[in-house]
Amino acid sequence: MHPVLAAFPMGRFRRTRRTASLRDLCQEVRLSAADLIWPLFVRDGAGVREPIGSMPGVDRLSVDLVVEAAREAAGLGIPAICLFPYTDPALKTADCREAWNPDNLANRAIRAIKAAVPDIAVMTDVALDPYNAHGHDGLVVDGVILNDETVEALVKMALVQAEAGADILGPSDMMDGRIGAMRAALEKAGHKDVSILSYAAKYASAFYGPFRDAVGATGALKGDKKTYQMNPANSDEALRLVARDLSEGADMVMVKPGMPYLDICARVKDAFGAPTFAYQVSGEYAMIKGAALNGWIDGDKAMLESLLAFKRAGCDGILTYFAPAAARLLRG
Repeated sequence: MHPVLAAFPMGRFRRTRRTASLRDLCQEVRLSAADLIWPLFVRDGAGVREPIGSMPGVDRLSVDLVVEAAREAAGLGIPAICLFPYTDPALKTADCREAWNPDNLANRAIRAIKAAVPDIAVMTDVALDPYNAHGHDGLVVDGVILNDETVEALVKMALVQAEAGADILGPSDMMDGRIGAMRAALEKAGHKDVSILSYAAKYASAFYGPFRDAVGATGALKGDKKTYQMNPANSDEALRLVARDLSEGADMVMVKPGMPYLDICARVKDAFGAPTFAYQVSGEYAMIKGAALNGWIDGDKAMLESLLAFKRAGCDGILTYFAPAAARLLRG
């Protein structure tokens, strides 16, 4: 782009900022409820709403209340929800076999939501950390996170989620080759219409702490995830990863975390033009919410400004715990 600017005073940028109507006419990007995916944490029980201390305003919900949340999302114009299970610690094992149990917590929730709110898109998480005694996204042997064996496990997990009715699979594990393996297995099993939103550029970030509390992985995690998640210093690598996942059959791609990586969002959208999403992760949410609760910032304004930034960076959608609050404000 090569802007043509009249010299002052013929050119005055403040003219188009003078009134609300003029500012609205010249606004470059817009945020709506249709841009949002609402992450939800599901747990066992009935009628259970369990607050998550490190994420004020976010609760773990039993399946019946997750169904109600899905109804709420649909009523607010939010097109999709994303499920994350809080697994009973007794079911967490080194082989993660609960991950591909057709009747596990996540799959029961998928079926219940699709029965009650069939038009909402249900996205799932495909990674082993909620089921892993070691807290890692992959299988661990002698302290090493195995790649190929983990991919085999993830394929089994993806297939049972598709059978349960998931619309979008979200592989967040960062194992090499998992998108191609999942896509091939889905096609073979007749799930040709199930979408994959790949966590293609997922960084080894310090912003995930509250999420790990939410799914009960904090105490279980041994070591860190730097051998499979990205180095925060790298940008070109993100483009190579996105290119790989798209070439293997991903329909959409994600950058995670969000706000600290807006430059990556912009580069991905500019380079590939594919549907691009960002995850405004738990640490981002907790910072804004915590500052708002302390009266340090205007929480509603900061929330909407942060979400608009993703759209300005080129994102087509945002996973955010603010989804229902933002949708209500945007509706007016």
